[in-house]
Amino acid sequence: MTDTTAHDRNGNHATARMVWRAVLSAFCANLIGIGLARFAYTPLLPAIIDAHWFGPSAAAYLGAANLSGYLAGALLGRPITAHISTISMLRAMMLAATAAFFACAFPIGFIWFFAWRFAAGFSGGALMVLAAPTVLPLIAPARRGLAGGVIFMGIGAGVALSGTLVPLLLQEGLRETWLGLGALSLLLTVIAWVGWARDSAASPSQTRHKAHVPARGTLRALYVEYALNAAGWVPHMIFLVDFVARGMGKGLQVGAEYWVLFGIGATLGPILAGHLADRTGFGAAMRFAFLVEAVAVAAPAFGLGQAWLIASSLVVGAFVTGTAPLMLGRIAELLPHHPAPQKAAWSTATVFFALFQAAAAYGLSFIFGRTDGNYQLLFLIGAVAMLLALAIDLAAAVFLRTPQTQHRE
Repeated sequence: MTDTTAHDRNGNHATARMVWRAVLSAFCANLIGIGLARFAYTPLLPAIIDAHWFGPSAAAYLGAANLSGYLAGALLGRPITAHISTISMLRAMMLAATAAFFACAFPIGFIWFFAWRFAAGFSGGALMVLAAPTVLPLIAPARRGLAGGVIFMGIGAGVALSGTLVPLLLQEGLRETWLGLGALSLLLTVIAWVGWARDSAASPSQTRHKAHVPARGTLRALYVEYALNAAGWVPHMIFLVDFVARGMGKGLQVGAEYWVLFGIGATLGPILAGHLADRTGFGAAMRFAFLVEAVAVAAPAFGLGQAWLIASSLVVGAFVTGTAPLMLGRIAELLPHHPAPQKAAWSTATVFFALFQAAAAYGLSFIFGRTDGNYQLLFLIGAVAMLLALAIDLAAAVFLRTPQTQHRE
């Protein structure tokens, strides 16, 4: 009996190590595909223009190439896994993002650069829809919030690195910066390579109970909520630094300090949101998030002072990354024990997210131009989007049949 107990204990420890290595692999995937491949371009943009690699307009189009690629990756990432294994796809996308960093060290021409920025975005979109849903079914339900927080913390880590590592690398030169990012991405790919669990692996909880199937409208409402959430962040993601620097007359240095606060929030947000969800359930945590976000997004519009602006930067930054594990966990609550439908729903949600965020970016930029730079209106529109997401979620809970939160072990 003692030998059997020791064997079981060792087996459980080995399984736990395997699961958390898979979580580390997914963390690395998000750090590469979103954290670095997207956010590192922002501090590189002025250097690209100053070095005369591309003009301002062309450099802006190259930034859009990443967003276009992200949408394509979110749409096609999951269908491609019908032809190759998910693990092979994950590894290929991490290698593609790494290759894009090295390729961008050589400005051969606009088409060359555009293609590789698009490839980096495609990799990010595919990794976003595949990495976390591949790993989270391995996690016991009571720990999925924490695990999801660790995975999506990779995005926040990329925001933080983009504001610290890139300026240091730029002291050595623009080409050296791209090569340095490529080397870091390659190292993260190597770390993640053997950590992915087999596609067939599943947690014991997946097969114990028959799942409830939610009303189709419940999932559709969730997609719209996530999309509105993405739109509501845009005033902070695009206009926060400019609002502080020019709108408040504080200058670029102070504006950059608020972006650092935003990055700190983005790094800590997934862990805090995941911990909250493990205690309250993902549905309740999402409603709380929508309410807090609405207040935080609206705060700059009312001129409440420095403390409120600091809190607003931290809170919105936290939920920019923290809402992703909440959304993925909520999908798991609605579709318990069914990994394939969960992956499909997460892919659809990510597409909605990408479309609404892009539309909001263009729409709010248009409104900003037409209102002679009315920052307050932008923040109020963002807050309304958050409140609308909350209203839809509450209405869905009342009028649509939603299964109870899955049993926690």
